[in-house]
Amino acid sequence: MATATLGNLTAIIALLITVATAASDAPPGTGYTNHTVGGAAGWFFNGTANTSATNYSSWAGSLAFNLGDFLIFNTNSNTTVIQTYNDTTYLSCTMDDAEDDDTTQYNGGSTQFGDKMTVAVPLTIEGPNYYFSDANDGVQCQQGMAFEIQVKHGLGLPPSLNQPPPPPYIEPPGPDSVQSPPVSISQNGAIRGGANVGGVLCALLTVSVLF
Repeated sequence: MATATLGNLTAIIALLITVATAASDAPPGTGYTNHTVGGAAGWFFNGTANTSATNYSSWAGSLAFNLGDFLIFNTNSNTTVIQTYNDTTYLSCTMDDAEDDDTTQYNGGSTQFGDKMTVAVPLTIEGPNYYFSDANDGVQCQQGMAFEIQVKHGLGLPPSLNQPPPPPYIEPPGPDSVQSPPVSISQNGAIRGGANVGGVLCALLTVSVLF
């Protein structure tokens, strides 16, 4: 009886090792996911009750997030969608002191108060990502419109998101910055290079007076 029990135990251990090995060799996922923030509740704030539409931290805690996924904010222009990688900015519920390279505000293109809009935010940085609404001077964030997620590597970024950022914009030179072409005088005294003839003659006359 003891021998049979030991044999069964050995078989179970071997089976567990096989399953664990297969799981470790399996790909991290089969595709990318669009996560609707807050589920059916969306990304809204009840100004009358002074509360968020749902518990966004609980919603985020129930899901897994990977590079290349999208967060879909079904919301309106009464709120804001701010993404930051800075926990200090997140805890302050404002982006007033945020750095340009770690905090972004998204909008749906609406300029009217109360318009419905959908904001899609790609997950492009692995690790902690923070989201909040700083509308009403940060009150919405303080009253629950904020959540943190941990973004894992998953399949990595798709080609559409794995591109370097465009170069910074450089303002073209204005009319006042146009410089005159260089002046060159050959050994025989001929003027070249499209120079200002009057200016060159004045300079030559000045030199001749001095001598």
